[in-house]
Amino acid sequence: MRELSLRFLKTLVNTPSPVGHEARGQRAWLDYAGQFADETFSDAYGNCVAVLNKGGSPRLMLAGHADEIAMAVNYINDEGFIYVRKMGGVDAAITKAQRVVIHTRNGPVKGVVGNVAPHLMKDEKEPKVPKIHDLFIDIGVSSRKEAEQLVRIGDPITLADEFDLLRNDLAVARAFDNRIGTFAVAETLRLLKESKVKLQAEVCAVSNVQEEVGLLGARQIAYSLKPDVALVVDVTHATDYPTVSKQQHGDTKVGRGPTVTHGGCNHPEVVARIEAVAKARKIPLQHEAMSSTSGTDTDAIFWTRGGIASALISLPNRYMHSPVEVVSLKDLEMIPELLTAFAASLKKGEEFKVKI
Repeated sequence: MRELSLRFLKTLVNTPSPVGHEARGQRAWLDYAGQFADETFSDAYGNCVAVLNKGGSPRLMLAGHADEIAMAVNYINDEGFIYVRKMGGVDAAITKAQRVVIHTRNGPVKGVVGNVAPHLMKDEKEPKVPKIHDLFIDIGVSSRKEAEQLVRIGDPITLADEFDLLRNDLAVARAFDNRIGTFAVAETLRLLKESKVKLQAEVCAVSNVQEEVGLLGARQIAYSLKPDVALVVDVTHATDYPTVSKQQHGDTKVGRGPTVTHGGCNHPEVVARIEAVAKARKIPLQHEAMSSTSGTDTDAIFWTRGGIASALISLPNRYMHSPVEVVSLKDLEMIPELLTAFAASLKKGEEFKVKI
């Protein structure tokens, strides 16, 4: 991967962006994407947009969500231990014994999620799976009063894990879901700008907020932008490791390219164009089926207003919603190339409609 692009990815992943508190991550995204845009702007809740070829037609929205799963300070007991509420799909079982950062108005406060040593649990025949309200954080204080001088109810909490290279082109981080999406759409602007391709479309790269708690930011910004066509970039579950049922969850491998999803919110003509440009550019695609929903911002965007022709492109991700998400950087690099080819293929005023 290009060194400056890799540096940008590391910055995105390592900058805390807990759901509902995405401002720092959004600032990092705008600083990078803005270099390749005609204009940038943000809205009331912090959805950010970078526009290339303003005034072109059709208007193409390329979207990824900026937020990561997190926790929030919910209660402080008399001894100063902090109990939490989850924000998004936090797994309490793997959050035990982790280092965390509490993001306060006065700066970060370090802590650890407490874990009872196995020596003290010998009498328990079947240790119970913890619930989120069982978790407690130790910030090294001895009273509620001392804790309240450092943190307050509602402060967001993220795990302390950061980006690292694992081996070959595999990387590990806590928040590839979904910094890879915002990375990909910003990189698409760079590729389009540097290629000097004569665009017909207006390209709006979007880094939207609050996906993890209801696809909320995508609803807001899709309504405001009124795009003619939208491509959403997110992660998907890789199923190429032990204990995962391919019969139930499909066959998706890390290192075999991005996936395109079929059915539901995915407009068949948009999907067909994705497949065509991928074939022309020799970009390998994997394929996924969906039931009633995709679980991504595509679900919110496609029914906005009178319906927006949309499709989902995803990066295979092992161990999603954990501190050790694993992705292939080669797979990731293919997504901006695919989005660039799609944008370049659009003809002036082109519309996507189901053939009846």
